[in-house]
Parts: sequence; structure tokens; C-alpha cells
Amino acid sequence: MPLRHQTARRLVQLYVGLVCYGVSMALMIQAGLGLDPWDVFHQGLSKLTGLRFGVIVILVGVAVLLLWIPLRQRPGIGTISNAIVVGLVVDPAVALLPTPRAVAAQWAFLIGGIVLNGIATGLYIGARLGPGPRDGLMTGYVARSGRSIRLVRTTIEVTVLTAGFLLGGQVGWATLLYAVSIGPLAHVFIPLFSVRSPAVAPAPAEPLAA
Repeated sequence: MPLRHQTARRLVQLYVGLVCYGVSMALMIQAGLGLDPWDVFHQGLSKLTGLRFGVIVILVGVAVLLLWIPLRQRPGIGTISNAIVVGLVVDPAVALLPTPRAVAAQWAFLIGGIVLNGIATGLYIGARLGPGPRDGLMTGYVARSGRSIRLVRTTIEVTVLTAGFLLGGQVGWATLLYAVSIGPLAHVFIPLFSVRSPAVAPAPAEPLAA
């Protein structure tokens, strides 16, 4: 079926991916070994303002969406959902998950969180209903500036990481491990979960005249 007739499947995949993304963030928070650059920033803002982590995730997502306006980016339902659902999931997930004390358990939470994050990324991007606010900021700036994706992504992530660290966000082994592993994980899981339109079968050949 063409993409327009796969709406239910794509919506289910989108929201499963976003829920998994929130849980993956909670796993990394509970591991206590550091966070990815954006979550270092979220955690720093949470400490500064006293607001819950999930609330900060939503507010930052909305603020980043406002930056799409001068970049002339158009959000999809996946974009708006990303800005809201992940933040709604992460706080309850943190509350439900135990805090591991043993080093082995901390690393299990961390590695599990990073792998689940890669799977979640593949699910929500593969649904093809719009990129997340932070991904769209990167691609929009690339399109407008003509600079490379590598340069733009690195600049954005170093900026938010530095700001988050200065605000008191936790930088640690997770920060480094996430940086080197999320690209390869996304490379595997985005194609795996991408919703594709099936190739149109060629029309049967006309029979030759007798």
C-alpha cells in the first residue's frame, strides 16, 4: 500500500518510538554515568529552574520549534508529538525505574538506554511523519547555510553540552559512549524501521498481434 494508506501503522510506530525514547532517557538518567549532550542541557536547566526534567524537555522542544520559523521548516505530526510525548514519558519512567547501586547494573542501564535510544530513533524517524524538533533544527540550518551536516550537528551538540555542563548537567562516560555509538545505531535502525512505498509493478506487456 502507498504511504497515505499506511497511516495507522505509521502512527503506532511513531508513538511506540517516542515512548521508547522517553524510557531510554530515563534509563540513562538512572544509570548515573552521564547523559547525552541535549539531556545534559535539559538536566542543567532543570537544576537551575527547579522544574521537572520532563517539563524542561517539552519547553526546550517548543523553543527549538520556534527556531524553525526563520529556517522555513514545516513541522509534521511527528515533530509536534516528539516535542510533547517524550517529555511526558521520561518523568514517570524515572519514577518507576530503580536506581542501580552496583557498577555492573549502572552500566547495564546505560548500555540498554543507548541501544533503546537507537531503536527508538529508528522507529520515530522511520515512521516518516516529521523529524524531531532538534533534528529539524540541524537539517534546516544545513539547508539554509549550505554547511555540512557533520559541522552543524557537532556545533549544536557542543554548544548545548557546554551550556548544560555550566548549568550543572552531568557529563560522564555516557556522554562519550552516546556520541560514538548513536550514529552507528541510527545507521542500522533507521533503514530497518523505515516505512516504504512498495515499488509499482510494471504494466503487463501488450500481447503481440498474430
